Amino acid sequence: MATSFAQRYLLSRSFIFHLIPQPARLKSTKTSNFLKQGIYSSLGYTLRRDNSQVARMHIPIDRLKVSYSRSSGAGGQHVNKVNTKAEIRFHVQTADWIPQDVRQKIIELSKNRINKAGELLVTSELSRSQRRNLEDCVQKISTIIAEASEKPREPTPADLALRAVRIEKRNKERLQQKKLHSTLKQSRRVDLD
Repeated sequence: MATSFAQRYLLSRSFIFHLIPQPARLKSTKTSNFLKQGIYSSLGYTLRRDNSQVARMHIPIDRLKVSYSRSSGAGGQHVNKVNTKAEIRFHVQTADWIPQDVRQKIIELSKNRINKAGELLVTSELSRSQRRNLEDCVQKISTIIAEASEKPREPTPADLALRAVRIEKRNKERLQQKKLHSTLKQSRRVDLD
């Protein structure tokens, strides 16, 4: 009964991180590696190049640095004893499992999450469970990669025509406001001749 429930539970989840064993006692900040815990060597995510092409990419788990620390906020005595805050970091420039153009876009979009060493830092303390926080961190990383891999949509001729009409209208309004401001300033002028 217990094994069938566990199998159903694992199959119902989108990530493989439910196989991570819970550490017995964690004293201070614990740094661990997925491979040391006996977990798979990669995690898949979907990379969308355009509407028709969808590529399946993999995050190599052995290249991620995972650490746990104490969570902040409410939680009573439990929060003071257990390291549940998950923190994942990896060096963006040397992440050869991400395409070069996507790496550059990640650096542009997530410059507040990248430290001086060039590591992308993702943390989560949503839950009081290490596993859930770890899942949330990996989900955030895959979201960052997916957002950076999205290509902008090419404008249609109708979009370009509409944009040109709007720019022309905006320029006319700007010039009209400029003329009004100029006449107002000239009307305030006093001739001393």
